[in-house]
Amino acid sequence: MIGRRSLLVAAGAGAAALTLPARSASAVPVRSIDLPRPTVDRPVGTIVLHLVDRARQDPFAPTPGPRELMVQLWYPALDRGESARAPYTTPRVAAAFETMLQLDPGTLAAVRPTARAGAPAAPGALPLLLLGHGRKGGRSNCTALAEELAAHGYLVASVDHTYDAAAVEFPDGRLVRSVLADDPADWGATEHQEIAARVGDLRFVATALTERRELPRRSGLPYADGGRIGVLGHSMGGAAAAEAVRQDDRFVAGLDLDGGLFGSPVPELGLDRPFLLLTSSADHDTWQRWRDHQRGWARQLRFLGAGHLSFTDLPHAAVPGGLPQHLPAEAYAALFGTLAPDRTTELTRGYARAHFDRFLRHRPARLLDSPSPRFPEVEFRWSRG
Repeated sequence: MIGRRSLLVAAGAGAAALTLPARSASAVPVRSIDLPRPTVDRPVGTIVLHLVDRARQDPFAPTPGPRELMVQLWYPALDRGESARAPYTTPRVAAAFETMLQLDPGTLAAVRPTARAGAPAAPGALPLLLLGHGRKGGRSNCTALAEELAAHGYLVASVDHTYDAAAVEFPDGRLVRSVLADDPADWGATEHQEIAARVGDLRFVATALTERRELPRRSGLPYADGGRIGVLGHSMGGAAAAEAVRQDDRFVAGLDLDGGLFGSPVPELGLDRPFLLLTSSADHDTWQRWRDHQRGWARQLRFLGAGHLSFTDLPHAAVPGGLPQHLPAEAYAALFGTLAPDRTTELTRGYARAHFDRFLRHRPARLLDSPSPRFPEVEFRWSRG
């Protein structure tokens, strides 16, 4: 996810679209927006952790200091209603996103996840999935996907990549905003540095959760199985997932949600471990180069009618938040596609879970073998292995 100006440029909406008037602050209050519930009736808990990597200096911080991260966990829980439903994000982060994307004020505060805040975790070590957001996105952007995976027995850790995310709020009240360029023409200058920082974040969080040395001393925290780790992400988060799989043998399998493979040698070197690419109707040259060099199991599946943001929660909030009235139709279609939000969430959840079930839990996953009549919108672009 990136800023609205950048989205319009990336969508090819034309220069005239960039001069749209600012939104009025007197929008009608947004009604509750319920995210799709997980497909199994199993309670999900969530907690937010503040982790500090004292072995790394933050490359983007204005003053030198260790890399600080906010990480949200989703996991199968014991709670069936005693804990309150968790908010989608904090009020200040929500306001920052609403301003950036020009959603009606209160839109993200109206989004209602399923997970219960602070619910005690179910016992046992869980396969761990590390989740990364898109450029200028945030850890909550794929909550519906995270809750689904948690309900099916995974520990999902979504990382706010500080100074990349639109806004990150720390426990002491600091609100740290993105320092990345808005203009897509300037992205290439920093993409290698961005990917390096993101991969460092993912590797640090994997170590923190499996070795538990950085975790707060409290009961009820979920346990991660260090022998079963996967990594996934949307957009730039997907590119980071690929590079993380290339660098770290602990990561058994990876998944990219419509992310061009920027900022790393993955397109030229390929990967030797399973990697799934789920894409919108658009195409990207880095995907073709990666296909030609991929050594391990791989698929590219195209969701016909999907837009770049269809893989996130944002389509569920776009209409209630007034975006169709304030974006050119061409730009809106490029970002959100023509598929209904519930359908793209269903597709993303189904194929993501099948992928990690196969490679982290060694379960049959025929959905990945050939096109399914249940999902005629999914086109198998190419397969290996």
